[in-house]
Amino acid sequence: MRTLGAEIDDTGGMLHCRAARLRGREIVLSLPSVGATENLMLAACGAEGTTSICNAAREPEITDLQNFLNACGARVSGAGSTTVVIEGGHKLHGCTYTVMPDRIVAGTYLCAAAAAGGTVLLQGAREQHLATVTAVLREAGCDIVSDSAGIACVCRRRLRAVRPVRTAPYPGFPTDAQAILMAALLRSRGATVFEENIFENRYRHVDELARMGADIQVSGRTAVVTGVETLRGAPVRCTDLRGGAALCVAALAAEGETRIAEIGHIDRGYERIERDLRALGAEIERIE
Repeated sequence: MRTLGAEIDDTGGMLHCRAARLRGREIVLSLPSVGATENLMLAACGAEGTTSICNAAREPEITDLQNFLNACGARVSGAGSTTVVIEGGHKLHGCTYTVMPDRIVAGTYLCAAAAAGGTVLLQGAREQHLATVTAVLREAGCDIVSDSAGIACVCRRRLRAVRPVRTAPYPGFPTDAQAILMAALLRSRGATVFEENIFENRYRHVDELARMGADIQVSGRTAVVTGVETLRGAPVRCTDLRGGAALCVAALAAEGETRIAEIGHIDRGYERIERDLRALGAEIERIE
């Protein structure tokens, strides 16, 4: 943002941003961050001249944002590649636009079916957006088919361990699905290795899963999940958004009642997760 001409004061734990005018520049990201790419795209639409974002994130959400901005009158190109180009200064207008399905929510409900057993049909979900997740679930023993209508997942037997799961920028395995898949594999036959390559401190959910009887050993960026015969319901708390969703997935596979506290984390990324899981047959309720 500063490269575009913004003045940003980050003292006191707050961000105060202002700019008399923004000017297009070439910006090279040190990491292909989704949030950084999206915010730069938005800011560049209001800047004078052309902005090029190099080493941009390639996630489907970037392409979706480009399509939305162009529908509003912007001129953005290159989304889905490593370079996004924005021609700033064009007047924007309103539009009617359908946002893409949430691929991490879709992955969560597929993992829920894998953990608890049964069948789920996700209408409108697009497998091309989460192919790395469905590939692992197939390897674990789930039957998954997809078409233009959505994704169907059937799991009628105990899962088996899979080859090492390594998180990576898109199109690699998404870090946001790491905790959720881990929860689905807690009762699998054998051991699965997870390697977290995007964020630090991404295993905060492990201690909470251990309260339910999970066997997980963590060393640095690596976690080894050894499947157990039985998980037990327990009082647990959300440590973050995806970790909270992982607790819900694990609770579906556990015997007895699980109480999940601090669910505000989950609400950041799911619209009434208990409603959707209840529709799939789960015995779940929100206690205000």
